[in-house]
Amino acid sequence: MEITAKMVKELREMTGAGVMACKNALVETDGDFDAAIEILRKKGEATAVKKASRIAAEGTVLAVVKEDKTAAIVEVNSETDFVAKNDKFRTFVAAVADHILDLNVNTVEALLEEKWDDTKTVKEELVSQIATIGENMSIRRFVKLNSDGVVVPYIHAGGRIGVLVEAAAEANDNVKEALKNIAMQIAALNPKYTSRNDISADELAKLREITVDSALNDTFTLPKPILQKLIDKAVADKVWSDEDIAIYEEKKSNMNYLPNFLSNEAKASLAELALADKAEIAENKIFAGLVEGRVSKQLKEICLLDQTYVKAEDGKQSVSQYIAQVGGIEIKGFVRYETGEGIEKKNEDFAAEVAKQMAGN
Repeated sequence: MEITAKMVKELREMTGAGVMACKNALVETDGDFDAAIEILRKKGEATAVKKASRIAAEGTVLAVVKEDKTAAIVEVNSETDFVAKNDKFRTFVAAVADHILDLNVNTVEALLEEKWDDTKTVKEELVSQIATIGENMSIRRFVKLNSDGVVVPYIHAGGRIGVLVEAAAEANDNVKEALKNIAMQIAALNPKYTSRNDISADELAKLREITVDSALNDTFTLPKPILQKLIDKAVADKVWSDEDIAIYEEKKSNMNYLPNFLSNEAKASLAELALADKAEIAENKIFAGLVEGRVSKQLKEICLLDQTYVKAEDGKQSVSQYIAQVGGIEIKGFVRYETGEGIEKKNEDFAAEVAKQMAGN
């Protein structure tokens, strides 16, 4: 039987074994996939077959820098935190990071095809590590930086979070210390952007739209003239029930407590009125100021340079002010990885599993 490249590729995806190992197994079994998998298992080439279905959501992040300019950050996942702390696992992760520094690759797929040594590829070494360690593992993602300035790494919580910060600056001790402080800031507060300039017009417009709708849905936080106009309409047009109108008449002298007594239906209908009058309310200068204030507050949370510097003695100094104080630093960007972020972890009930096994005996 002719063994095609497609068959080899399919077996390789099923087992994680090397190309030649898959081809030879298919040749030996005349294209019988089940028999080929069995051969690969016996040779220790396909130990990842059963493990590949397990969720690898633990692991570690490592950031490394060479000569202050070439840097890499990589996340390698395992199934359990126990393995993530294993010296053999961490040695493998360190070797992967060093490998990335020496290679010209931009994707995990390309990395896996590269040579690990004279005898195997990175993919084949990963499979070998899975066989040795006994858990499913994956090289999930990485970024490599080649900077004209300086790059500083930071690892937090034993490898749970890793950060690279790049700056246009001279690579002296003061600069590197400041950038390490910035990296710690990024690890702790997880900004999404370096500065407001990195946010596109579409993203900013979407943020404002969400802020406007959020304000209109929370009517009792609206400026009082706008709120009063909405309430007057709800009463005059009998949008509210007689009971809610009576509550309003009784409690209107202290509007701060009114929401505590109105029905949920009354509050929901008030929000509906606000959204219906969205265009008119949006033109109100007081409301526009409220929205801009809320947008600005959100930008201070998601933009690194706008954030309050975590080590600020006065509790007010921003990151940009701290950088200006140090001098000679322009933050170009950063990368922040947190182990397992975005991966759906499998929740296992150990007691239930034991009971299930006991019941089967």
